Amino acid sequence: MKIQIVVLSILLLGVAACKKTGSSPNNNNNNNNKNTVDSTYNPVDPALPPTVGFFASAWKPRTFTAPSDNTTTAATGAVSDTLTINVNKVLAKTPPYIFGNNSNLWMTQIVTSPNLVQYIKDLSPNIIRAPAGSVSDVYFWNGTDANQRPADAPDSVIASGNLGPIGSWYGGDNASWTLALSNYYSLLSQTNSTGIITVNYGYARYGTSSNPVAAAAHLAADWVRYDNGRTKFWEIGNETYGSWEAGFAIDVTKNHDGQPATVTGDLYGKHFIVFADSMRAAAQSIGASIYIGAILYGSPPQSYDNNTVKTWNQGVLANAGSTADFFIDHDYYTAYNANSTVPQIMVTGTTEAPTAMSYLKQQLQGAGVALKPIALTEWNIQAVGSKQAVSYIAGMHAALTLGSFLKAGFGEASRWDLANGATPWGDDMGLFNDGDEPGAPMWNPRPAFYYMYFFQRFFGDRMVYDSLRAAPGNSDITTYSSTFSSGQAGTVIINPGAYNHVVSIDFQHFRAGQKYHWFVLTGGTDNQPFSGQVYVNGAGPSTATGGPLNYSSIKANAAVLNGTIKIAVPPMSVVYLMADGK
Repeated sequence: MKIQIVVLSILLLGVAACKKTGSSPNNNNNNNNKNTVDSTYNPVDPALPPTVGFFASAWKPRTFTAPSDNTTTAATGAVSDTLTINVNKVLAKTPPYIFGNNSNLWMTQIVTSPNLVQYIKDLSPNIIRAPAGSVSDVYFWNGTDANQRPADAPDSVIASGNLGPIGSWYGGDNASWTLALSNYYSLLSQTNSTGIITVNYGYARYGTSSNPVAAAAHLAADWVRYDNGRTKFWEIGNETYGSWEAGFAIDVTKNHDGQPATVTGDLYGKHFIVFADSMRAAAQSIGASIYIGAILYGSPPQSYDNNTVKTWNQGVLANAGSTADFFIDHDYYTAYNANSTVPQIMVTGTTEAPTAMSYLKQQLQGAGVALKPIALTEWNIQAVGSKQAVSYIAGMHAALTLGSFLKAGFGEASRWDLANGATPWGDDMGLFNDGDEPGAPMWNPRPAFYYMYFFQRFFGDRMVYDSLRAAPGNSDITTYSSTFSSGQAGTVIINPGAYNHVVSIDFQHFRAGQKYHWFVLTGGTDNQPFSGQVYVNGAGPSTATGGPLNYSSIKANAAVLNGTIKIAVPPMSVVYLMADGK
């Protein structure tokens, strides 16, 4: 996880600063507009952004299955906001890998817990990263215990400036507390996901052989051969620019190839080429195609950052810019170790992704490197102190963030992580309770799960253009609109403000069907303003935290689609709406 302090002095003016406004010339507030069959329906897909690239290869047309529903009346009252959705104007074909997540090596064998596997399958992340963030740089995929660690891997390594045990992280460990590599592959199979794997770069630094870089590259290449084509996407190292990472600093008295005490981007870039050559040769030997990613730093270095961070991107790009197939960023959005407020959290959901993408593009272009796919293989909020991470606010933030990935042009994104622990449970970034949360059963889904589940379920295979004319003086709402290849069109409406809204929705060029369906997600009343509960169309949890476990069978609200849609959007809510098509 990258330690990053986000300066929010300007953004603290309010969530409204990041919200979308615009005119809606075809939608008056008089309810005379009609969502009728339009013979001009003719969507045109845009060119594939180079920052998405091959991550879009898994794109497939999606079919929306209408949920069971309860027919109700449309919203009443005066319209406060008007939303126009042009289904012909496609902004992006939805990359399936932006819904990803991270596994780790301390969350048990996973596949031995049927409930957890089912939750992950329902979540449908499409891509799951392994083996475990920073632990990746002390992980030996082909060992079972310390007796099978390479002879040139020391017992202790330097991390966060301290010399400590290298740990017991082995792919062949079948103990109940950890995750064996075989079960990671089984998890992918059982949840219909693909993998993205981070190989141990740290070993190239702290290894004590005469050529530690070759030894580490050979270990990575052996993994590629063992993988036998199951995994296309590979990362070399994890946040190597960070002082917390094994391999950032080494004991030079034990090094035998003249490496410096502290890593640089220049050194990593040169080593990257060695890894990539070995791994590609291994892939070629088994007839597989792989893509290999290099680590970049995704925001402008600050004055207090070390010199490695300040020169990281230049060194990496000067050496490995043409060799890497894609580039990697990690982002934890809110200010590090801060007790962030709701507005401070929410504003980052729409501003951080485009800001990071703009910076990375500038870095590539400044180095004369062509734009390539960009993956955000770790993201979350790092707010602490008020149980923000396990609250429904983290869920609303996730909904804001998923849409912003699409608009910004990321090809892949994996949230950190499925289950985490090791911190006070209220500051735990895990999507599921790993057993330490009072009043909740093991693997109970936390609120963010529900917001991500319904986003994936209701967001189509194409993001389309929309324009929101907000209530005067109140532009809290953000919307992300989409279509399914099966003919439906819909929108996700996120209201992080304190006021009720009534939104009218007019679909342009849409072949409207008979009904529209929607779910409303809201928080509970506990631990205000960071409730650990979520309600889905009024159905809440039966335990102290989380949400309704029958989430997949809760009936949607529904109304007849015979004119302009009107939908009530309560304060601090997310509405997932889908209209039938013909």
